[in-house]
Amino acid sequence: MILACNHIHKEFSEEVILKDATFHINEQERTALVGINGAGKTTLLRIIIGELEADSGEVIQAKNTTFGYLPQQQGYHSDKTIYEELLAVKADIIGMDAEIRAVEKKMAQADGAELEHLLDRYHRLQTTFENSGGYTYKSQVLGVINGLGFGGDAMNQCINCLSGGQKTRVALGKLLLTEPDLLIMDEPTNHLDLESIRWLENYLTSYKGSILVVSHDRYFLDRIATQIVEIDHGAITSFKGNYSSYSEKKAALRENEIRQYYNQQQEIKHQEAVIAKLKSFNREKSIKRAESREKMLDKIERIEKPVEYTKTMSFSLTPSCVSGNDVLSVEHFAKSFGDNKLFSDISFDVKRGERIAILGQNGTGKTTLLKMIQGMEPVDTGVAITGTNVEIGYYDQEHSVLHNDKTIFEEIQDDYPDLTHTAIRNVLAAFLFTGDDVFKPVSLLSGGEKGRVSLAKLMLSKANFLLLDEPTNHLDIVSKEILETALNNYTGTVLYVSHDRYFINKTATRVMDLTNHKLLSYDGDYQYYLEKKETMEQIHLSSPSGMASPTAANANSSSEAKLDWQEQKKQAAQRKKQERLYEQTEDRIAVLEDEISALDEELARPEYACDAGKLTELTKEREKKEAALTDAMEQWEQLAEDLEL
Repeated sequence: MILACNHIHKEFSEEVILKDATFHINEQERTALVGINGAGKTTLLRIIIGELEADSGEVIQAKNTTFGYLPQQQGYHSDKTIYEELLAVKADIIGMDAEIRAVEKKMAQADGAELEHLLDRYHRLQTTFENSGGYTYKSQVLGVINGLGFGGDAMNQCINCLSGGQKTRVALGKLLLTEPDLLIMDEPTNHLDLESIRWLENYLTSYKGSILVVSHDRYFLDRIATQIVEIDHGAITSFKGNYSSYSEKKAALRENEIRQYYNQQQEIKHQEAVIAKLKSFNREKSIKRAESREKMLDKIERIEKPVEYTKTMSFSLTPSCVSGNDVLSVEHFAKSFGDNKLFSDISFDVKRGERIAILGQNGTGKTTLLKMIQGMEPVDTGVAITGTNVEIGYYDQEHSVLHNDKTIFEEIQDDYPDLTHTAIRNVLAAFLFTGDDVFKPVSLLSGGEKGRVSLAKLMLSKANFLLLDEPTNHLDIVSKEILETALNNYTGTVLYVSHDRYFINKTATRVMDLTNHKLLSYDGDYQYYLEKKETMEQIHLSSPSGMASPTAANANSSSEAKLDWQEQKKQAAQRKKQERLYEQTEDRIAVLEDEISALDEELARPEYACDAGKLTELTKEREKKEAALTDAMEQWEQLAEDLEL
């Protein structure tokens, strides 16, 4: 066991956040902390790291263990570049490497007792250096940098010039490189695109330490979690397994609790009716029997009624009219900002009833594409044509459609003046705004609160074509599930941008991937997209057209027949050549590291202790191997970047 929380209790202004919270984390266990927004997840993390004091209870950590913590927001400043900032985590190893080089130089000129002393010191340094990952730390740092989306020239950006989200990614990289015994992370997938999230999942799956993470990303939790710890109305319950396993067990447990409660209530009512009947006979024998039953009833351990979630959204999406079958036709769209080319010559159609998810790395232009369709962003070239009776409803992740100078109530009232005050209050109550909350200024709302206001306006719009930009941002898992149900029951058409893979799997009928300035279409959910992604990219990214046919997943489609097969084969052959060279370089690095280790063993042999000539020869040979290793590492890094590994 690496961490134990025993009977933690915490209140804020007489509101109980945590009550008798008890759970533990074993070595190499990956634990996810889940619960609705406001359940107390971040509060519990802050108590664990000592940033916040519990009212009662204790946190026990194993001796000689290290903790690392990633909060949701980062506010630090640094004049260093991203590469320098992350490399600084390995300062001890870098210093040790410099010390080893200095000892080598002294050894070349020493003899006798001094040489023997230097050899002993050299051997100890080498052993510590190797055990600390001294031969792999550079590739480890570069791997983290590339994995978090800072590859190439991006790693040379100054920390002070980064956005808040980018700083959080840098902080995550630093935390991973410190390799603590327990990683504690609060929403680590925020600000990561899908490629970076997949990389993080692979990294954490093979992580040697333990993990405690708060996340609303259910797909992420399915991939990494081995234990789910749920906070529900202050109480803690632990479930072995990933999120899907927890969800099934939780549903079964709740169903059983409800059944037991109502069965007991039925039995109590039956006994109370029998007691009343016996007493009505007004005979001594009947009264004694009634009193006996009353005593038995008093001894029953009453089951508390399972708590219902009262703070969850409740809404449905209903279009005011049915659109034509052809909802949208985008023809030859192109967009650049200065020298930054987002995409060019992309075309696609959207049919009535489709729910299409747009994927792509950060910065590829997904949000820009939605804004161009909506008319909020000018088009460089191309046109977007909407079909008959199409009414668009737009959800903006930046909530720019909201007005900071208005209250929540005014935001609804001004757009829907025909609604009565009672109707507006009922709508806002469905989105968790009650009492005086409806008069809060929009400027003072959190991201999650603004999201709920935007969803309320979307519901009232009665639109039959929804454009949604990251609709699940700031929503807890329960709210996401409610939105999923609303979209799946919606009879209109949906085109949305999302990084939430679980959400995409539950709602999408088609996936479009914005990659390499082009748009590829997959007729299926996220899982189908993953299965076909590599094949589709090999086939279509060399196409002069910006958009694969909507039926591009079909290997026999007419669009595929039009591809330039010679060019495709040439590019495929070139990639295979690079992949072989990449593997050969990896093998070369492993051989060089083994050869350097063998030379270190030679240098440590007692018979060479007084042989300055032999030591000089071995040291020079080792320096050559080190230089070759550095060259191989640089080649490996360049190939990895070219192949986008």
